[in-house]
Amino acid sequence: MAQRTVLVVLFDGVQSLDVTGPVEVFTGAEKHTPGSYRIRTASLDGAAVRTSSGLTVVPDAALSEEASDPYTLLVPGGQGTRRADPELVEWLRAHGPHAGRLVSVCTGAILLAAAGLLDGHRVTTHWAYCDKLARDHPAVDVDPDPIYVRDGHVSTSAGVTSGIDLSLALVEEDLGRDAALAVARHLVVFLRRPGNQAQFSAQLAAQTAQREPLRDVQQWITEHPDGDLGVEALAVRAALSPRHFARAFQAETGTTPGRYVDRVRLEHARRLLEDTGDGVEEVSRASGYGTPEAMRRAFLKALGTSPAEYRRRFRPARVVQPG
Repeated sequence: MAQRTVLVVLFDGVQSLDVTGPVEVFTGAEKHTPGSYRIRTASLDGAAVRTSSGLTVVPDAALSEEASDPYTLLVPGGQGTRRADPELVEWLRAHGPHAGRLVSVCTGAILLAAAGLLDGHRVTTHWAYCDKLARDHPAVDVDPDPIYVRDGHVSTSAGVTSGIDLSLALVEEDLGRDAALAVARHLVVFLRRPGNQAQFSAQLAAQTAQREPLRDVQQWITEHPDGDLGVEALAVRAALSPRHFARAFQAETGTTPGRYVDRVRLEHARRLLEDTGDGVEEVSRASGYGTPEAMRRAFLKALGTSPAEYRRRFRPARVVQPG
């Protein structure tokens, strides 16, 4: 087996978990399968960097000393991407095309885009910076929803912990499911969340309504996904006419009542599939879908996978004692 070099780029203001999360995954894979990975960290001049949380990280080398083209070039995010170092961008522009695969975590995508390495690719980044990335780099196809996106040799992930999910997916591709599962168990995380899982929940995706009756309706929807959540019934709870309720709800939450209900039901069904042994029919009823077929259609539309496949892929890892 050829050893795969993983080169992690460091810079001042980097987000520490963007670095340590993937490094722990690839290091765990190397321990599971000796000789599989060579993990290196490097800054422009080889000097220590200060992370956005104040931690100091000492790299293995300067980027100029990493002469061999890495199998995986990983660029983390953090506050240091807001004003990208022109020298770092130029290094990425020169060396990025020679890497076997380009990987970014969070706003590391901003650095790759600045180097012209994401043009024509579908990518993602932290939800708060998707609009900026799309605006500043119109040649990049930015998808704000998934936790990670893989498009050819380019793989990008959303905020912080999604870098772990993406790294586990890469390990599974390189070494197989058993290796990825062993690493996930060691880190006490899920094997990996599907890449097309939404970055945040319905409650986080929507704004909280300002008026108390509308906030109460939002809470009611969350607590009763299997109830009558039609506009007419919800309007009665808010003591408003259906038309006034629908307009006020969208104005204050940024989404329509129907879309909000769809998100809540999908999220509720996902949790039941992840955390319980309930059958698909039970989950569909408890989540307000009524029938397994209705839930299947909702999953395929939103996540591109069936409920059964979602449960298989999102099964939590067992907790084991670290070795």
